[in-house]
Amino acid sequence: MKSLFNTRNSLKSILFIVMILFGASQSNAQIKPSNSGYAPVNGTKVYYEVYGEGKPLVLLHGAFMTIGTNWGELIPELAKTRKVIAVELQGHGHTPYSDRKLSHATLAKDVVGVMDYLKVDSADVLGYSFGGAIAYEFAIQNPKRLSKLVIISSTYKSTGWLPEINNAFKNMKPELFENSPMKAAYDAVAPDKTKWIPFLKQMMASAGEPFDLGEANVAKITAPVLIIAGDNDGLDKIELAKTYQLLGGGKVADFGVMPKSQLAIVPGQGHVSLMMQTKTLLSYVDGFLK
Repeated sequence: MKSLFNTRNSLKSILFIVMILFGASQSNAQIKPSNSGYAPVNGTKVYYEVYGEGKPLVLLHGAFMTIGTNWGELIPELAKTRKVIAVELQGHGHTPYSDRKLSHATLAKDVVGVMDYLKVDSADVLGYSFGGAIAYEFAIQNPKRLSKLVIISSTYKSTGWLPEINNAFKNMKPELFENSPMKAAYDAVAPDKTKWIPFLKQMMASAGEPFDLGEANVAKITAPVLIIAGDNDGLDKIELAKTYQLLGGGKVADFGVMPKSQLAIVPGQGHVSLMMQTKTLLSYVDGFLK
C-alpha cells in the first residue's frame, strides 16, 4: 500500500513539473508550419506539420504530448537548416483516436506512411521517450529509409527503464491526468474531445505491457545513432551502456576508429527537465547530424 501511495505521489509530482515546463515551452515564440495536414495511412489518418527547408528530419514526440508541447522550443532552431517533419502519433493531438491495437510496429509503419505521402525517400529521425521507442522500431523495420537516428531519453525494451518507472506505468490511472497540461493540450486540438479517456486507457494498457524490440535487431541498425539521456531520467544506465555497445560504441577510440554512433549523458537532468535544455540538445543534435 505504501509503495502504491508513493507511486501515485510520484506521478502527480511528474504531472506538476510537466505543467510548469509545458507552460514555459508554449510561451516561446512559435513559427508557423509551411505545410500541415493529414496523411491517410494504414486505415487511419496521421497529422503532420512541416517547417523549414533542407534535409528531412522527422520528429516523434513523447507519450500524451503534441508537436507543440514536445518540440515548441526546438523546432524554430532545427528548421533554420532542416526540413522538419513533426508527426502526431495515433490518438495524440490532431491525430484521431483509433481502435487499432497500439503497437510500436504499427506506429512505425504510420511514420513510413507519412513519409510516403510527403514523398520523402529517407530522413533522419529523432524520437523522445515513447517516440524514441517508435524511432527504434522504425530503424529496425526500414533501414533504407533512415539516414541517422537520434534517441532522447528512451529505450528499445521495457527493462531498459528502472523498476520504479515500470511500476509507475502499471499503476497509472486516467484520473491522474485530470486538470493536467496534457489534457489542456489535447482539448485544444483533438478532433473528438470525447475520446480522451479511451485514449488514456489505450496508452496506459500499452505502457503496462512489457516489450523488447530485440537485442539482435538493434545490433543490426547500420545508421549512426546518437543517444542522449539525463543522468537521472529513469533509464537504467547499465542497460543504456549495453545498448551503446550494440550500436558499435564503447570502444577505445585512441586505439582505433571512432565509432559512428554517440552517447551523451547530460548531468543534473531528469526525464522531463532534459527536454527543456534546448541549447544543450541543439549542440548535440546539430553536431551529430552535420
